[in-house]
Amino acid sequence: MNILKDSFGRTFPYIRMSITDVCNFKCGYCLPNGYQIDKSDNRKFLHLDEIKRLSKCFSELGVNKIRITGGEPTVRKDFFEIINILKFESGIKKVAITTNGYHLDKKAKLIVDSGLNGINISIDSLNRETFKNITGHDRLPEILNGIKNLQDLGFENIKINAVLLNKINSSKKDFDEWSKFIQKNKIDFRYIELMQTGDNLEYFKKYHISSEIFKDYLRNNKWIYQTFGKDAGPSLNYINPEYQGKFGIIAPYSKDFCKTCNRLRITSRGDLRLCLFGNTGISVRHLLQRDDQLNELKDLILKQMQFKKESHYLELGETGSTKNLSKTGG
Repeated sequence: MNILKDSFGRTFPYIRMSITDVCNFKCGYCLPNGYQIDKSDNRKFLHLDEIKRLSKCFSELGVNKIRITGGEPTVRKDFFEIINILKFESGIKKVAITTNGYHLDKKAKLIVDSGLNGINISIDSLNRETFKNITGHDRLPEILNGIKNLQDLGFENIKINAVLLNKINSSKKDFDEWSKFIQKNKIDFRYIELMQTGDNLEYFKKYHISSEIFKDYLRNNKWIYQTFGKDAGPSLNYINPEYQGKFGIIAPYSKDFCKTCNRLRITSRGDLRLCLFGNTGISVRHLLQRDDQLNELKDLILKQMQFKKESHYLELGETGSTKNLSKTGG
């Protein structure tokens, strides 16, 4: 079987598939003015048949995990149909989502019943007012209730992501609040360094801070760095025997961050993106229209692997064609 492998020897068993650009939150680091229709691209979002053919193709290229992203993926009315296709009709072993948690309290049972393998929820602060200021929505209590509902229903693979923002959620008090939260909850919490995109330069300059501040906190509080296999991805993970949950750090500005890259991206309109911050994306949508195009689709994707770069070069200020993270699923 042919597998996805680039010229640097990295393999790619993991796909992040965006199914919509639309998001109902207004996070300052991504869509501070809310979702705006891109008039330069009037293509519709991927249809169910296209998603089915694409996921089957990736399965035959050695992909074992697909994460559904957006925008906010749950705004699609056929969201649970998409999960069903990926879980039971494509050959993909693990299906996960990244969500802002909107209406999670009401959707928890549907998520568990769907057979989903994992969920990542964006919660940038446990302080209700801070959360509201970052996202534009006062919905922290319902999201936390949604997490509790998931746990009560026996759903275990829950992760929480927060973008690390200087002087907003980067104090010892913030770190202590998350420590207290995961001490009693079997949840992985990860800080992600704020990344510069095409339209957030001023915000980036004001709020970017190195994750070293959180690493120092972990070292000072007896957290132990946990190593994984080479296909585990770029997250740095920490454990403490006194805690049920784990801490993690995603530091894209750190040295050799891209060395363990194991994922490719599909945009909501059917473009293959080799890197979140790449300058190019090739459309594969014309090969998603019929079942008999499968081999041609696989050949196109395999040929693109030679163009994947060694690094995203974010540290040099290169953001590629990524205007904001809703465009490529973050």
